[in-house]
Amino acid sequence: MRTSAQKIDLALKDLPLWKQEKGVLKRTFIFRDFTEAIEFVKEVAYVAEARDHHPDIDVRWNRVTISLTTHEEGGVGLKDFSLAREIEGSTLVGER
Repeated sequence: MRTSAQKIDLALKDLPLWKQEKGVLKRTFIFRDFTEAIEFVKEVAYVAEARDHHPDIDVRWNRVTISLTTHEEGGVGLKDFSLAREIEGSTLVGER
């Protein structure tokens, strides 16, 4: 079952840098350089693998865009917000 628009709006208040676009929860992170961006991607990969919930990750030099969706729900679900909050807690996010 798809998460309601009202629940999504409430959850987004806790994640102000994340946006919902076309059934995807998305945020772009900017780092000092490519190496730092890749270190962040590695950290996200470990978290995602442990949760068995895998984001789409787009790397463009020092920019990393994370896109989350729950295919079983046909769009953004509670698992996406949970993973987004964990990504926000990454030690690398706070270093910039």
